[in-house]
Amino acid sequence: MAIKDWFSRPNSGKAPETRTTIENPTIPVSADNFLAFFGINSANLPAVSIDSALTVPSVWAAVAFLSRTLAALPLHAYRDTKDGPKALTGRLQAIVHDAPNPEQGSFKFRQWFWQQVFTGGRGLAWIERTPQGVDSIWPMDPTKTTIQRRGGRVIYQFGDAAHPVKEYPAEDVIDVPFMLWHDGLRHYGPITMGSKAIQLALAMNDYGSNFFAGGGVPPLALKGPLPASGEALKRAQADIKRSVDAAKGAGESVFPIPPGYDLTAVGIDPAKGQMIEARRFQVEEIARIYQLPKVFLQDLVGATFSNTEQQNLMLVQHLVGQWAEAFEDELNLKLFGRNGGGGKYIEHNLDGILRGDFLTRMNGLGQAVQNGLLTPNEGRALDNRPAMENGDKLYIQGATVPLGSNVAKPSATPPANDNNQNDGTQAA
Repeated sequence: MAIKDWFSRPNSGKAPETRTTIENPTIPVSADNFLAFFGINSANLPAVSIDSALTVPSVWAAVAFLSRTLAALPLHAYRDTKDGPKALTGRLQAIVHDAPNPEQGSFKFRQWFWQQVFTGGRGLAWIERTPQGVDSIWPMDPTKTTIQRRGGRVIYQFGDAAHPVKEYPAEDVIDVPFMLWHDGLRHYGPITMGSKAIQLALAMNDYGSNFFAGGGVPPLALKGPLPASGEALKRAQADIKRSVDAAKGAGESVFPIPPGYDLTAVGIDPAKGQMIEARRFQVEEIARIYQLPKVFLQDLVGATFSNTEQQNLMLVQHLVGQWAEAFEDELNLKLFGRNGGGGKYIEHNLDGILRGDFLTRMNGLGQAVQNGLLTPNEGRALDNRPAMENGDKLYIQGATVPLGSNVAKPSATPPANDNNQNDGTQAA
């Protein structure tokens, strides 16, 4: 069955890999079991899965921001010619720029693809070919794909118990991993590798929710001469609880307790535990997982106009540009082969997210035109403006004349403002 026939996720993931402790292949290699082997009990932190990790606002923001940003980059097909790169038209351009398959537009397909990279750690897509060439590109669910090396060649097995397994050679699969293992097949995922930081963020979310759901009242201990019997102790506890609930329900800050008793808070006060500071630090930790400037996670603490602008440049140069190159590299290799397909190639246009404010952009385009880097029509095209007549010549600063034209030689007639008299002698 073809990939395009189904997209649903499996109900459960793969069975955990088993190995010996260090030498014995019967103990699962997971943090909890590994620590238990040495007699250490791990902290009672919530389990991390892709779905639970996405409930952390900073993880959600990172995945959504990066996937949408990379999906929104214009993607075009070109051919190298003796006159420079030329944009292609036809089927190939429609696949990479408009719709890679009949069911998904380019933005939707690429957003889904990058979501897999920034959650599970790998984006996969299958290239459907016909005798006429590339027909479509279909998404592959990484959780239903097994990668093997067989006879020196990489094979992708796609399917599960409910669907027949099909095999695809590496040359027909677009594969962008977050980071590869030492074997070159398996991969590291950002949520898996950052699970401890995400666990802490989940625990603080849960604690904050429970604390404020309880009206901001922490767990309390009742001190004083406690009743001897268990039933009497339970009644005293119930009385105190009813008093607290009644005070919260009435919006009162004072509630009665029996004479001779005292209530003491149990646990750490969120303010003393630096809960707000810790939650802010978790935003920084998750930004580090994705190598993302924290200003793009809506954390503007310490941000200024100048350093925010620099972070925007850093985002393009050191993050978006690198992932765009990884995707281009896969497309060019798998669509055109090692020989390049007669000079054809796929490339993103990063110009859109490098744009500054209007005045800076106009000054930059003006300098590019005046110094012979862009024709006026090329500069207009960058802002989606229509071409103008006589706008396809390069100009150079000076007299701002077309390149290659004959510049007029100085006239032998003296200029009118040389302060000479009519007879040629200099005026006194």
